[in-house]
Amino acid sequence: MQDKTPTIGFVSLGCPKALTDSELILTRLAAEGYATSKTYEGADLVIVNTCGFIDEAVEESLDAIGEALADNGRVVVTGCLGARQGADGGNLVRQVHPKVLAVTGPQATQEVMDAVHAHVPKPHDPFVDLVPPAGIKLTPRHYAYLKISEGCNHGCTFCIIPSMRGKLVSRPVGDVLAEARALFESGVKELLIVSQDTSAYGVDVGYRTGFWDGRPVRTRLQELCERLGDLADAHGAWVRLHYVYPYPQVDAIVPLMASGRILPYLDVPFQHAHPDVLRRMKRPASGERHLERLARWRELCPEIVVRSTFIAGFPGETEAEFDALLDFVREARIDRAGCFAYSPVAGAAANDLPGALPEAEREARRARFMEVAEAVSVAKLRERIGATMQVLVDDAPALGRRGGWGRTYADAPGIDGRVRLQPPAKASTTLKAGGFVRARIVAAEGHDLVAQPI
Repeated sequence: MQDKTPTIGFVSLGCPKALTDSELILTRLAAEGYATSKTYEGADLVIVNTCGFIDEAVEESLDAIGEALADNGRVVVTGCLGARQGADGGNLVRQVHPKVLAVTGPQATQEVMDAVHAHVPKPHDPFVDLVPPAGIKLTPRHYAYLKISEGCNHGCTFCIIPSMRGKLVSRPVGDVLAEARALFESGVKELLIVSQDTSAYGVDVGYRTGFWDGRPVRTRLQELCERLGDLADAHGAWVRLHYVYPYPQVDAIVPLMASGRILPYLDVPFQHAHPDVLRRMKRPASGERHLERLARWRELCPEIVVRSTFIAGFPGETEAEFDALLDFVREARIDRAGCFAYSPVAGAAANDLPGALPEAEREARRARFMEVAEAVSVAKLRERIGATMQVLVDDAPALGRRGGWGRTYADAPGIDGRVRLQPPAKASTTLKAGGFVRARIVAAEGHDLVAQPI
């Protein structure tokens, strides 16, 4: 019998999809009796879940691995960077950090556990129940990410995600809904649906019929959202969709937003608007079709909020093509927009395209884009002044009597703005993290709003 519970240090980097991988690993560790820690000191082993998409993420991940090796010395690496090749075709992580104990790619929970078992034997029988039904979460108690599929069928020339995460694999609809119910029952008030391509859910299995609570349910985004909306309504919670490609079938989801079953919020990665750039990117549709689709969504649900991401300085992008992108952002009135200066990624097909722009020009275009996008966003925020909105409270110090911070349906955690809540005017009103409050919007401050609880 072991004298002490073995402890595993854990670092999670990257996107929400990587976060859900981390949660699966942490859940397995807890189920098997391991303790986990955010620090390296005293840990028997450290797991680093990495990101390997853009250069900055690669550098951050390699630095985190190096820090863990320096402070602890026993490191297992997982995640997207683990699938990247180095210059000689070997594993990039092992080239830079040859002392790591093991390297796996993404979606490799069992491989990670095998590495842990090899170096830190598990302390007891895994059938002993040591974890809550919803598993171990890295988010605050009141919101959680739910991944509905892995991989992607697109061949975007700037992206290497399919080479790391593979083709689209949709989770069984019954499993997704069971996890959603467990999360809601654990106290989650906002469920954020993530995947590489949320709109394509079920394409890989021909939208086959699954089962949930003994009833048939098609493996398709519309039916999934209908059931998620029912669960959210029963628990007084929100459901938010991320990574939604602008396919025609999304039109069927928007009425669910208009009726309040799903938040009227779409995270749509447009990436560009000029048809020639989109063609070089191997992206679907064009700016004109995007505008038509946005108009249709707003006709079906006037309250809908759209956030998106774009790339400036893609190889061959002319000044006229970039100006068309700026015109699109103004005309589309994108509520929240982020922009990356194009970054060559090893293994991406776009690296072979002619017309590569200097880094300084790519960064300058990104800055110009953000200036336009921020002006649009600020103008739309100011339109909310005077409105009364429901706010999900994220932070409420001093027993909720001195104000706090929260978000409206228009604000996803970590990527959009927030609402600064003033102290409640009524003595009977207190703010509580994870609770909802009605508040009147009184001002806009940059990307954030200021509101008075009522």
